[in-house]
Amino acid sequence: MAKKIVIDAGHGGSDPGTSSNGIVEKDYTLKISKYLKNRFDDLGIESSLTRTDDETLGPKDRPNRVQSFYGKGNDVIVLSNHINAGGGDGAEIIYALRNSDALSKSIADEFIKSGQNVRKYYQRRLPSDPSKDYYYILRDTPNNESIIIEYGFADSGGDDPSLIKNNWEDLAEAVVRGVANYLKVPYIPIEGSNVYVVKKGDTLWNIAKNFGISVDELKNANNLTSNSLSIGQTLVIPGTESFDDYYIVVKGDRMFMGNNE
Repeated sequence: MAKKIVIDAGHGGSDPGTSSNGIVEKDYTLKISKYLKNRFDDLGIESSLTRTDDETLGPKDRPNRVQSFYGKGNDVIVLSNHINAGGGDGAEIIYALRNSDALSKSIADEFIKSGQNVRKYYQRRLPSDPSKDYYYILRDTPNNESIIIEYGFADSGGDDPSLIKNNWEDLAEAVVRGVANYLKVPYIPIEGSNVYVVKKGDTLWNIAKNFGISVDELKNANNLTSNSLSIGQTLVIPGTESFDDYYIVVKGDRMFMGNNE
């Protein structure tokens, strides 16, 4: 059964969330959430938004809204979008105690490709009852595969504020890639992006050569530690602004290192 996605724009209305460096959390989570909805539509992934405007949703209303679309089944993914605070730097992803880290890891890998460092992906338990999730949006959406995505720290002394304000679409697209990879849904890059999906017959060496970069640069940009490719795998091409084609990996493809191995 195909999974459906509920996209939750954190905070809203009378609850602005964190605010620092010109970033108001409720505004950016809404922009990111709408972007995700449009991109999932492009990929044929069914999704719904918990809010489409500056609406206040309380701790009881929000989980009810989440599960009003597709129910309480484990065929529902919940992406709750947030901007962090506390002076750190980098993305964080929190996944529910009932779920594995596979989806979170897939998104974390794509964040790194987008230029955002990842502090951690993890679970957090309620101190008063360690059998339960700390965060209500995870705790009160039973059976759903729910995660919280913190795209960065609004009050960071590092590059997070700049990334959030100037490159939030790149961060959102990283989530799209991570979800598509996890669901094994063919990923279609946005026209003008620097992301390729490898096709049959390509090699790592030939792709690098075509874009005037080294194999090591290509591997480093994509956090690759082996020569294996998987069907539908995406590759970020470092140092490129746009291109007009993309590649799709098919079964049996392998990376060939050529003379640069």
